[in-house]
Amino acid sequence: MAEATQERQKGILGLIERAGNKLPDPVFIFFWLIGILIAGSAIAAAFGYSAQHPTQLDESGQPVTITAASMLSPENIRRLWVEMPATFTHFHPLGYVLVVMLGAGVAERSGLFASAMRAGVKDAPKFLLTPAVAFVGMMGNLAADAAYVVLIPLAGVLYAAAGRHPIAGIAAAFAGVSGGFSANLLPGQLDALLFGITETAAEQLAPGWDANIAGNWFFIAAMLFVFLPVIWFVTDVIIEPRLKRYATPDGEAMQNLGDANAPLNADEKKGLGRAGLAALLVVALWAAFVFMPGTPLIDEEAAIPEARLTPFYQSLVAGFFVLFLAAGWAYGAAVGTVKNHRDAVKMMAGAMGDLSYYLVLAFAAAHFVAMFNWSNLGLIFAVQGAAAIEHSGLPLPALLVLIVAFTALINLFVGSASAKWALMAPVLVPMMMLLGVSPEMTTAAYRVGDGATNIITPLMVYFPLVLTFCQRWRTDFGLGSLTATMLPYSMWILIVGVGLTFAWVYVDLPLGPGAVVDYTLPPAPAQ
Repeated sequence: MAEATQERQKGILGLIERAGNKLPDPVFIFFWLIGILIAGSAIAAAFGYSAQHPTQLDESGQPVTITAASMLSPENIRRLWVEMPATFTHFHPLGYVLVVMLGAGVAERSGLFASAMRAGVKDAPKFLLTPAVAFVGMMGNLAADAAYVVLIPLAGVLYAAAGRHPIAGIAAAFAGVSGGFSANLLPGQLDALLFGITETAAEQLAPGWDANIAGNWFFIAAMLFVFLPVIWFVTDVIIEPRLKRYATPDGEAMQNLGDANAPLNADEKKGLGRAGLAALLVVALWAAFVFMPGTPLIDEEAAIPEARLTPFYQSLVAGFFVLFLAAGWAYGAAVGTVKNHRDAVKMMAGAMGDLSYYLVLAFAAAHFVAMFNWSNLGLIFAVQGAAAIEHSGLPLPALLVLIVAFTALINLFVGSASAKWALMAPVLVPMMMLLGVSPEMTTAAYRVGDGATNIITPLMVYFPLVLTFCQRWRTDFGLGSLTATMLPYSMWILIVGVGLTFAWVYVDLPLGPGAVVDYTLPPAPAQ
C-alpha cells in the first residue's frame, strides 16, 4: 500500500476529522445510535411527546395525533425481531448498489474503465474535471439513485487516471449528485413528486389551484449554474490540496489504472471500439423500450405528462447493469481478460466481495433508519418545527431564509425529500400563501435546504456507501474524514442557496413558465 506520512491537520476541519475518526467503526456507531434511540423513544413516549398530523384526519374529522412510540413496546420489539430480514433486504439503496455493481465489476476487472479513462483524460485539461463531474452529477439527478451508485465511484477512477486525488473526485461527484439534489436544467420526476404534494397543500386555501410541473424550472436551472462554481472552488481550492498534503491513493486501488499518459495499444483500442458498439446496442434497446408499440417503459396513464417517464427513470439502474456488463464483456473478449462466461462470473463475484464491508454497514444503518421511522420522532420534530416557523412573526424574506435553514436541519434526521415535504407543505404552503408568497416560491425555498445537508449526515441512506467508495482508495478514511471533507461543500451550498433565494424574491424573477414569486388569494365566492 502506497501511503504518505500523515500530518496533523489544523483548523476546524482537522478537529472534526480527528474527532470523527476516533469514534468506533461506523457499524458500531449505528448500533450505539440504536441504543440512544431506544432510550430516547422510551422517554419521549413516557412523557407523551406528540404533534398533530397536518393532513391526516380521524373518523371524527379531527387531526390525527402523531405520538412518539417506544422501541421497548411489545409491538416494536416483535417488529424488530420478526421483520429483521425484511428490514435489511428492503433497505432502499441495497438493491440498486448490488445490481449496478454486478455489471460494473465486469467493466472494472476487464480493464474497460481503466482504458476508457486513460483515453478520455490523456489530452484533456485536468482542471476541467471538477466542473464536468459536478455538472454530470447534478444532471444525473434525473436518473435518481443510479447517479449515486454509478457516477460517484467512477469519478474516483476518473480523477486517479488523471493523476489527481480520487477522493476529491468522489467528493465532487457526491456534492453534485446529493448536495445539488434539485439543481438541474430540466424538470424531472422529483418535480412531479414535489409539486403533487404542493398542489394538495395549496388546495386547502385555493381549491382550484393546479400544480405547474415546470413551476421551478428557471429556479433549479439557476441553482445548477450557481452551485457549479461553488463545487469547483471547494474541490480544487479547499478539498484536494488538503487531501494531497497527507495522503496518496492506496496502491492496491490504483493497480488496474496504469499510466494515465501511456498510449493505448492495438488490443485496447479494439476493445474500446467493441465496448462502444455494445453500449450503443444497449442504448438502442432501451430506446426501443420507450418508443416501440406498447411502450413498456412509458406510463401512458400518468395524470401528469412529465410523470409518464417515471418507469424509464426507474429502469436506469437495470440499464446501467446491462450496459456495464455488455461493454465490459465486449472489451474483455477483445483484450483477452474475458475468455469465457466463467471469467465474467468470477468478476461479478469479485465485485460482490468488494462490497462485503458495505453489506455489514448497510445492515446496521438499515435498522437504525427503520427504527427511527417507527419511533415517529422525526415526523414530530418536522411538524413542530414547521409550526414554530408559522408563529415566528418574522418578515417575509427572513421567513423564506428560515424555511431554507429549517429544511436543512430537518434533513439531518429525515432523509427523504418527499417525506419531509409531505409533512411540511401542509403548514408552510398555506402559511406563505396567506403572506402573499406563491406555492412555487415556497417549494423552491424548500428545495434549496433539502440538498445542502444531504452530504454531511450519516442518516442519509447513501452516506455509508460513499464512505465505502472512499475506503477503496484510503483504508483509514473514516467517518470523520468524510464528514470533514463534505462540510465545506454543505456550508457553501447552503450560503449560496440562501443568497439565491433572497435575491430571487428581491428581484421578483419568474420561477418557471407562468410561475411567479407573489400570490394573491382568489376572492371568496359570493353567497
